[in-house]
Amino acid sequence: MTDRIEAAAAELRPLLQEFILWAPEHAPDSDPDLVGPAVLWHRLAASPHIGRWRRTDLRTVLLDRMPQVIEDPQEAAEGMIPAVRAYLTFLSETGKLADGSDKLDTLLDELDELEDDFLEAMDDVDYDGEDDDEAESLGDFEPFADAIGALPTIRLRPDVELAAAARQVPLLTTTRDLAIWVGPSRKIGDESLLGDAEIMEALRAVGLPEPPPAADGEISLAQRVPALWNIWNLAVDLEFLLPQGDDTVGVDDDTAAWPFDDDEDVLDVWLLGLQSVDYGDPELDDEELTLTLSGLTRAALVRLLVAQGSRDLGELRAELEEAVADLDDLGADAWAAATEQYGDALATVVEWLRGYGLITVKGDEIRLTPLGFEGVIHLVDDADIEVDARPSIDAMTALDLLSFSAELPEEEADAEFAAWMALREPGQAARELLLAAAEDDADALVRVQAASMVGSLGDDAVAAWQEALKISSLRPYAATHLTQLGVDDAPEPTQADTHWLILDMWTISAGLGRQEFVSSLHDIGPAADLSNLLDVIWKVRHPHLEELLEAIGQAHPDRQVGKAAKRALFKARSSAN
Repeated sequence: MTDRIEAAAAELRPLLQEFILWAPEHAPDSDPDLVGPAVLWHRLAASPHIGRWRRTDLRTVLLDRMPQVIEDPQEAAEGMIPAVRAYLTFLSETGKLADGSDKLDTLLDELDELEDDFLEAMDDVDYDGEDDDEAESLGDFEPFADAIGALPTIRLRPDVELAAAARQVPLLTTTRDLAIWVGPSRKIGDESLLGDAEIMEALRAVGLPEPPPAADGEISLAQRVPALWNIWNLAVDLEFLLPQGDDTVGVDDDTAAWPFDDDEDVLDVWLLGLQSVDYGDPELDDEELTLTLSGLTRAALVRLLVAQGSRDLGELRAELEEAVADLDDLGADAWAAATEQYGDALATVVEWLRGYGLITVKGDEIRLTPLGFEGVIHLVDDADIEVDARPSIDAMTALDLLSFSAELPEEEADAEFAAWMALREPGQAARELLLAAAEDDADALVRVQAASMVGSLGDDAVAAWQEALKISSLRPYAATHLTQLGVDDAPEPTQADTHWLILDMWTISAGLGRQEFVSSLHDIGPAADLSNLLDVIWKVRHPHLEELLEAIGQAHPDRQVGKAAKRALFKARSSAN
């Protein structure tokens, strides 16, 4: 069976790579990666021809085979039907739906008919289920969630430094060179993306060595250059290569300008290719053993993170070897095969991670770079795992400080503020904080946080408060603090200023939940006092005024308050028009 899987996978690979290029433009809502298992089992169990599809094949593949082989039934339930629909459309529109196939409309109608049954089948997989241990894959981060959550604060470097490092990433340069070699328009083949002569040219263009001749003469050149196809796929991920037609690709116009001048553009490109870490997984002659080591690169990354960025390479290798063996009955065989093929089972992992700027290796130590920490934190976030990662104090902007501090316990927020202040003159710090608070009039929490921090600076903040009088969202705070400091000619807070402060308080409490919101309304006083306030507060041009009045009408238990809120809401909307 392994030989059949290998042969089918090799036969399908060029077609799937072409589909991956086609999908972003023609089926952007589908996930091309999900179609692979369905297409593979179509070839193995339903059809001797990869391009011949009949409606009965769909039932065989989706209802008979997928429940037995799918690794993530929830993911399949959400995306496999759209992915197969896109793939069949691709075959039809590119002329690759072979003679003897049913018409596309017939196939798509059958997909619609099968969808409910497929969803039920996926539910049954969960029910019969694989428990978490059985469903776990080598590259899962979830088993490390507790250890990641317990890590001390991870400090991330500023964008300007990360962008400078990303400009030096070797794989990005190599990928650019490949895309430029491809040129503005190049036809891709049916059996292999490139012909043998083109493959040799491409290898020279990116500096990859020519592969040795196949011992048995049966393995094609295209099958012997997996490193080239990894770079090709990365070029697609980075959008350095774009589909130009059904069977044509070309370099994006901006690719030759890499590395870009703008830091944000540089980091956007680098992040686009971050999922390429999976290309570091070993590719073995045996397809089944290759699948066994799927996720090895991510497994190395998460262990580096848990170790706070540094491991002995030998110890990491031994730990991963044990993890592979524990996870899969073929793990020991797969590890041995990777060691034999590459000399070190982690060779491709280290090569790819180093090439993408994520690690350095010095002697026996493997270490995450600043880009590496940034990348792993993004991957951890993608996995919905909590991690305490913040900008380094020396790189933390005032807005960073305000945003993070709002979510921290008071003692920890105070320590963060003190460390940030140690690098600044108080008057300048006050200006930075107030300017950051003024960036978004709708962010009441950041505004209150800034006012509290600046208020703690006393007389050193007077000049900053005086400048803040000119900013409508900060004037109420500035007038209040200047008056409290006894500053000459300080404007007395107006009724509108007081009402703005109340609306900010209500905005924050509304974000905490219904109970906290109602409690903040009761803080105003009896229902009659609140109703009187509502009769005048509607005049304040606060960004959350209307939604707050609507929420008061729904949440307050007193009917008279509810009526007053509705009257105020009507007046606010009428005056806005």
